[in-house]
Amino acid sequence: MKKSFMLAAVAMAAVLAAGAANAQDKARAARDAKAMIGVERAKDVPMPPGFKIMPSEIDGPVFADANGMTLYKWQLKALRNGSAGERKNEPACYDVKTTETAGLMSPYPPGLVLPELDTRPACTDVWKPVYAAANSQGIDKWTVLTRKDGTKQWAYDGFALYTSVLDRAPGEVAAAPKKARGDAPSYREAVKPPSDIPPGFEVTSTTRGRLLSTTSQQSVYFFNGDTATKTGCTGECTQTWKPILAPSVGQTTEGWTIFERSPGVRQWAFRGKPLYINVLDREGRSQEGSDTPGWHNVYLQMSPPPPKEFTVQVTSSGEVLADASGKTIYTYACADDSVDQLNCDHPSETQVYRFGMCGAGDPDRCVTTFPYVLAGKDAQSLSQSWTVEWIDPKTGKFAEANAAGALKVWAYRQRPVYTYAGDKRPGDINADGFGEFRGLRNGYKALWLRDDFYNGAGD
Repeated sequence: MKKSFMLAAVAMAAVLAAGAANAQDKARAARDAKAMIGVERAKDVPMPPGFKIMPSEIDGPVFADANGMTLYKWQLKALRNGSAGERKNEPACYDVKTTETAGLMSPYPPGLVLPELDTRPACTDVWKPVYAAANSQGIDKWTVLTRKDGTKQWAYDGFALYTSVLDRAPGEVAAAPKKARGDAPSYREAVKPPSDIPPGFEVTSTTRGRLLSTTSQQSVYFFNGDTATKTGCTGECTQTWKPILAPSVGQTTEGWTIFERSPGVRQWAFRGKPLYINVLDREGRSQEGSDTPGWHNVYLQMSPPPPKEFTVQVTSSGEVLADASGKTIYTYACADDSVDQLNCDHPSETQVYRFGMCGAGDPDRCVTTFPYVLAGKDAQSLSQSWTVEWIDPKTGKFAEANAAGALKVWAYRQRPVYTYAGDKRPGDINADGFGEFRGLRNGYKALWLRDDFYNGAGD
């Protein structure tokens, strides 16, 4: 794990720890939170030669090829007017350029001509199949599929595997910044090994980090007043903070232990802290319990911090990331309505949809309505997650550094971030969900750190 990644995790942990009433309590809370931070571990699983497990900054451990490049799948997803993605054992990404819409995303009909056909890539130009040798043998969930042209392709759990041309370095997951949920298109997903956690728990990527919850989506918390051998939450405290009990057959692993609260009453503990749920949480994967002094959500690892000049603003629904003046920061999501569901939210891809959404096709109007968040003269990329990019505002695409008219902007997962002209005060979120289907298909979403009502803090 890179030293900068670890330092970033500790820095973010210190921010999240501040909740105590005075400076001494805050310092103790920060120390306790730092002690809980580490790097998420994956379970040891069988892999064919030529594959490995790589740590990533936001998505936790991911499967990668021999060069460390993240592996992706394109899982079939039902949409309103059909389905997109790949079925198990049936690769559908080929060297064919799609020219018409598929009519998957109501209310648009099929057969409309897609934009910029002269530069539109074929599916395999963007998503490189992970080819297998003719004599390759599968193992466990790894299998070998035969493509239509007779070549062999690796699959995991039945789904064909690809790498992405967007990933610039080992461990990067730039090609799948969104989840295929609700009315969103069929986005690709990074393929991951199981996390090394006991049964009954799960881990979710959020903007702040890899959040631990139960399999029923109840957030998991720890308490400053506990140690590995003694609890400060007893009696009435346990009416609100329910200990997460371990079964008699529960097995400890690295970082996971079992704390005996009383004779025969076994409680799970992680990195030296007994674990609880908060019965007052109103939503799954909530962060509300962390408002109580001394209590914290559990993260298996933290995400790299944003630029130091950014701020956190409280809104009517939770906390958002904001620029130095307090204006909410937005990201843009897009996938086209074609059978290959190519992304259109990255500066290397067509900007037609974004220009249509934010400026009725006028790039200048777009820059006025959704201004880029500019990076300072001396700003440099902070991590794989937070980078400095040069953008030509007339095209919306990457530009050479210091090129005439180019803007130096902040980007999250390689995509520029924006503010909204309609937000007048810190905490305004007037453009959250701006676009089609609350911004899930083609539009803008606030960069949530915490959303108490819509679980918007996930990626």
